[in-house]
Amino acid sequence: MHVVWLFLYPIVALVVGVLFLGLSRKVMARMHWRYGPPILQPVIDIIRLFSQRSASHGRLFDLGIVLSLAGSLIIVLFLPFGDVAPLSGSGGLLVILYMMLLGPLGIALSAGESANPNASIGISRKLMLAIGYELPLLLVLLAFMSRYNTISIVEVVRLQRATGWSIASFPLVVSGVAYLLILPAILAIRPFELVQAPQEISSGPMVEYGGSYLALAKVQHALSMFIGISLSVNLLFGGASHPLIFLLKMLVILMLGLFVNAAFPRLRIEQAIRYLWRWPSLIGLVGLVLAVVIGR
Repeated sequence: MHVVWLFLYPIVALVVGVLFLGLSRKVMARMHWRYGPPILQPVIDIIRLFSQRSASHGRLFDLGIVLSLAGSLIIVLFLPFGDVAPLSGSGGLLVILYMMLLGPLGIALSAGESANPNASIGISRKLMLAIGYELPLLLVLLAFMSRYNTISIVEVVRLQRATGWSIASFPLVVSGVAYLLILPAILAIRPFELVQAPQEISSGPMVEYGGSYLALAKVQHALSMFIGISLSVNLLFGGASHPLIFLLKMLVILMLGLFVNAAFPRLRIEQAIRYLWRWPSLIGLVGLVLAVVIGR
């Protein structure tokens, strides 16, 4: 059964991520008093793109998108989905943190090979944004590891079932607030929707993607959304013993993120970095200090 989940879990994560993308577009359209596309529109787009002809800009253009997608697939295997966690004994929270850099790095290597100025601007924004939220994310993860005395996210979920959700316990509520403040940046939604920015840089890194390359980029985006939301459920809200309950928790977090997406305008890159390195980092540092001191 473990081997079956090793292959089945990434497919489940992809399906959930793609449906969340479709649901996001539908909900945002309703908020704007529009009918919006069908929820299955991302599925239709991916199938259509895979059937179209693709143009490559070189070997690195091909390998970069594969590296980005592979990094996301590996992270998915580390994250508990209910009681399913195929690679639960092979790494910890720091491994997840390191692997999260492969997504932006792969896209940067791939899109950079196209030598398109709009893609270059989008790449620089994507890498700077990743560096911006990695610092507070590191502080948050260190606080959880110090408080629970483990690097295993599976163990963190298990301990929450015994002691209650992290977001409702002191001092981890402080680190939980820091994570929620950077979650829109991890999900690349407004006010941090500045990497693609069609109105400014013609979709940035995606400008030279077409056919199967654009389809793979959409798949990677769907997996990234699944990773960001499921990580918050496992760290802050105790995970779940059943996949359906886990999905309901993910859906609640997605809806809260969409309200933020609808309410705030897009930031400039310097504003985004200033925000991420100021308030979430400061709150994350306070949470880490409290977790270390109280943990003693």
